[in-house]
Amino acid sequence: MPVKIAGESLNACSGCEISLLDMGENFLKLLEVVQIVHLPLLMDSKHIENLQNAQVLELPKADIGLVSGSIKTRENLQLALAMRESCDFIIGMGTCATHGGIPALANSYTNEQIMTCCFKTDNTDETDRFPTELVPGLLESCHALDEKIKVDFYLPGCPPHPDHLFNLICALEKGEDYVLPEKSVCDNCSAQREGIGEVTNLKRPLKLPDWKDSQDLENPDQFKCFIEQGFLCMGPVTRDGCGGDKDLARCITAGMPCRGCYGPIQHQGNQKLGILNALSSNGIDIGSLPEMVSLLRFSGGHGRLRPISLKSRKHK
Repeated sequence: MPVKIAGESLNACSGCEISLLDMGENFLKLLEVVQIVHLPLLMDSKHIENLQNAQVLELPKADIGLVSGSIKTRENLQLALAMRESCDFIIGMGTCATHGGIPALANSYTNEQIMTCCFKTDNTDETDRFPTELVPGLLESCHALDEKIKVDFYLPGCPPHPDHLFNLICALEKGEDYVLPEKSVCDNCSAQREGIGEVTNLKRPLKLPDWKDSQDLENPDQFKCFIEQGFLCMGPVTRDGCGGDKDLARCITAGMPCRGCYGPIQHQGNQKLGILNALSSNGIDIGSLPEMVSLLRFSGGHGRLRPISLKSRKHK
């Protein structure tokens, strides 16, 4: 009997579901052993006509639940609870689900500040109220999935690599364990390191890194460590894996510093504190950082990001 899979996208961009399609031929192999019973973004399966008016949300029973996105609205929460109720095994799919992701940057502001920015600025029509009808109500914060429901497996990535998604589902279908890479991007990076150098201030990311002998991106060992060159790279504090079954992270092979999309190496890790320590250890003045919020651009859930007063923002 095939393994039944259900999926829902909460506060997300749908990129995680595209990773299923990006498996290519492996997706066809997957369909030989699994049955997708509910996945609105890839098939015509809907929960109800109007979730706002539903008292109880019922989804098809499934062995594995793929839940992408963070939880910011009451509708997101209702769907997450329904998926937990209907699925035996929940996979937090993507960094929005595992750590809050890009949507959790909203935690730097109150709901009132967010709504004011969207509906009461010089570029919007005048209004004396915010929309409340036929739109889901906002929660006070944007939450990672495990802040509201039990998660059985964390699969980070923005989006998660198709290799990991395929290997994980195949392992579950066979009743086997699956383990993601447990080292940092830096541990797998072949860039040359020379220790603390003369660079003490961070450079603007618009500048190009210095390549040792050539600009051949197929030879990543030809360039010097981004941090030692003065570029902000989240590699030291980010879980390796965005390259899938290949050895190197995709940003690094493209000649770009890591942005941290796979989240902290340890689930409860703090990428902001970690990178500040890494920069200081390399002789970089952390005062040259233009701002701090983006250090948690992928992991601002779990209370990592919180609103600060407008007065404090102006002071900074």
